[in-house]
Amino acid sequence: MDTPIILSKPPMSRTNSVQSFTVPTSAISSPKATLGSHLARRLVEVGVTDVFSVPGDFNLTLLDHLIDEPGLNLIGCCNELNAGYAADGYARSRGVGACVVTFTVGGLSVLNAIAGAYSENLPLICIVGGPNSNDYGTNRILHHTIGLPDFTQELNCFQTVTCFQYDAIAMVIAIVVASRDAAVVNNLEDAHELIDTAISTALKESKPVYISIGCNLPGIPYPTFNHEPVPFALNPKLSNQLGLEAAVEAAAAFLNKAVKPVLVGGPKLRVAKANDAFVELADASGYAFAVMPSAKGQVPEHHPHFIGTYWGAVSTAFCSEIVESADAYLFAGPIFNDYSSVGYSLLIKKEKTIIVEPNRVVIGNGPAFGCVLMKDFLTALAKRLNYNNTAYENYHRIFVPNGQPLKAEPREPLRVNILFQHVQKLLSAETAVIAETGDSWFNCQKLKLPKGCGYEFQMQYGSIGWSVGATLGYAQAVPEKRVLAFIGDGSFQVTAQDISTMLRCRQNPIIFLINNGGYTIEVEIHDGPYNVIKNWNYTGLVDAIHNGEGKCWTTKVFCEEELIEAIATATGAKQDCLCFIEVIAHKDDTSKELLEWGSRVSAANSRPPNPQ
Repeated sequence: MDTPIILSKPPMSRTNSVQSFTVPTSAISSPKATLGSHLARRLVEVGVTDVFSVPGDFNLTLLDHLIDEPGLNLIGCCNELNAGYAADGYARSRGVGACVVTFTVGGLSVLNAIAGAYSENLPLICIVGGPNSNDYGTNRILHHTIGLPDFTQELNCFQTVTCFQYDAIAMVIAIVVASRDAAVVNNLEDAHELIDTAISTALKESKPVYISIGCNLPGIPYPTFNHEPVPFALNPKLSNQLGLEAAVEAAAAFLNKAVKPVLVGGPKLRVAKANDAFVELADASGYAFAVMPSAKGQVPEHHPHFIGTYWGAVSTAFCSEIVESADAYLFAGPIFNDYSSVGYSLLIKKEKTIIVEPNRVVIGNGPAFGCVLMKDFLTALAKRLNYNNTAYENYHRIFVPNGQPLKAEPREPLRVNILFQHVQKLLSAETAVIAETGDSWFNCQKLKLPKGCGYEFQMQYGSIGWSVGATLGYAQAVPEKRVLAFIGDGSFQVTAQDISTMLRCRQNPIIFLINNGGYTIEVEIHDGPYNVIKNWNYTGLVDAIHNGEGKCWTTKVFCEEELIEAIATATGAKQDCLCFIEVIAHKDDTSKELLEWGSRVSAANSRPPNPQ
């Protein structure tokens, strides 16, 4: 018999109403009266079936309880940074992710990944196994600390990159009574509520949360955990109806008087669960629509009015000309930073712009309307706009298809544009693209995604090495898709170890390692000898990690003929293997977009100080 679970659909979904989910009874263990079992059940309830972890002496008893939960699969990673990146990739597909590390040495190692998830608006539950509760307030110095009896350094670090923090031991200090055992019991009385609050806050805010649990607390029985927890529920967010009506009326008047308005989707469409509403608006209005680079994959690229990626001077062909020549543009969920604006060089005028945030609408230089949800606003606006396809007709009129790369001579050294010409043919609804920070950003942006093809990259935070862990997490979350990961050699050197974990999990991604001898993206911003790295035998490294355990196939390709053969093998005889294709490229073989973008970002970085 199935047990109904009430839960608001996770952030990847495109609705913000309360949903009823069915979780098989077998997925939730019989009630156990401990904090550890309660936390495990809650993770299963919200959709987490895989937890990425690194064991340490302070989290071992907690890990025992997570393993005991039949609905959870504990995945051990090679380091905490990759565990965090894996939870990030998992959350992008599944809607929420989780990782478990040990106190301070683990917590501060995973911190960079948590900061990335915060910047990318991903709900991620970071669980830390902390010291024994008896050690707090005793003036003792513990291992895994910085040598001070104050154990709050880790918590202080997490406060700026999480939206909620719960330290299961910190409360003990505030309620110490005659017996320390009583203090622990009193703390456990509130633990179920605080854990639920942390998890629900992650889902509501679409941000990471921090939960710290003392190493002596997970297995202590307590009456509040004696019964099955109340079904998890999140109240739906609601728009202020009067504000919504006023915002729609003002926006409709603004857009209906325009001659050639356009729509541009931003990365916060996912946070607002407004992807479908944005497409409905495009259907109803007839407007041409584009996406910002960090929103690629959020709306269907096979839509008849889709005109590409708007990225200023490095936009896809003819997109920027249409967007920047429009007399009105609606940006839904944008993030304008120095990277997405190509060094602050976008030719966008504020007075022509409607900015739609997840819960706020700003029209031109004013007015602004708060407490208006993006999804509600776009849905209502679709009913008030006059049909106007002028911008799309202009795009269709001037559009010239991209030219093909020059045909390679027999055995000619492989060019990156030839590589991506063949990658395009690999894409389908059964694949997903993970693009690492670097030139892969620009080459992957030019890929045309078929219906159902996934796409992820980390643009706001841009931490090199992210893609290895993210590939692990994404592939684990969506085993029915084959992940195609594009990673530069410099980035791979940061996080290469968790190829090992992919093999342990029997994953079958195709990893294209672009070996061009250094940090190419940084070369184009500001060159120097520090951008040249030691070359590795990358296929040899992966073979050593493989070590005969699991299914793995590696190869190096130097020319188009070898690439064609490698892709045929990876999609044929070795389709059930992790396939690692090392692509040997010239150090100066970069996309024209990176050359343009790099020069503009360099100019922005090198601006002199303003006069005082």
